[in-house]
Amino acid sequence: MDHKKKKYTGLFLFIGIFLVLIGLLAFLNTQGEESELYGGMKVSEMNPSTKAILDDPNYQQIILPDELNKKIENKESFFVYFFSPDCPSCQVTTPKLMPLAEQSEAYLHQFNLREFQEGLRQYNIEYTPTLVFYENGVEKERLVGGITENANADGNTAEDFSQFLDKYKGSVSP
Repeated sequence: MDHKKKKYTGLFLFIGIFLVLIGLLAFLNTQGEESELYGGMKVSEMNPSTKAILDDPNYQQIILPDELNKKIENKESFFVYFFSPDCPSCQVTTPKLMPLAEQSEAYLHQFNLREFQEGLRQYNIEYTPTLVFYENGVEKERLVGGITENANADGNTAEDFSQFLDKYKGSVSP
């Protein structure tokens, strides 16, 4: 009986060490991983809520602070959707808003305020989500709040967003 116990103990010890080594290897591999979407930012340094949306098709139009500033300086006309991946209203709104933008043929640059918190002050964002239209590099109008089902609740309806996008889509720079 002792021989069997030693045999199984050794086997379990080997499996345990093997699993720990695989976990360590996986951990070390993700530490150096960079995100092209976020301009080469290390994934290991990102907020967990940002990591969770990296592969989400609804969050693939990220604009970085330098890119946004360049568009403003170049006096371009464009939309920016300011969001935070851990904002409950953003989590409900984004999957509904992105198809609306596609239907309206309006490209929405997405600015992640969780990763680039200086944007809150720089662009005067008080609440997320906020959709802003810039005309010739100057803010023309904004729609604050997420999509709600009830028009009387705080926020906007999907129709409000569609109208906002349609109102300016012809003014957007290519």
